[in-house]
Amino acid sequence: MTMFAAAALAVLISMSMALVRAFTGPTVFDRILAVNTTGTLTVVLISVYGFLDGRPDFLDIALLYALINFIGTIAVTKYIKSESFGLPNDIHEDGDV
Repeated sequence: MTMFAAAALAVLISMSMALVRAFTGPTVFDRILAVNTTGTLTVVLISVYGFLDGRPDFLDIALLYALINFIGTIAVTKYIKSESFGLPNDIHEDGDV
């Protein structure tokens, strides 16, 4: 039980350092990376809590959260890089491309 508490404390300290980086990052990509790190550490924290509580079915929740975190990071990075989600900037109303 003490080992799980120490692991959870280490993850929480790492999450707080990543959140500080997310708020003070000099560029937007540093902030995206810090938020992605926080999401990954949340997956680890959910897993540690699941094993601490004796409920390994929390791993399913952690895996789902990891997939959402990955897809969200890719989407935000693509939006920041191109300022659109792949739509052309000159969309005509009459359907001509």
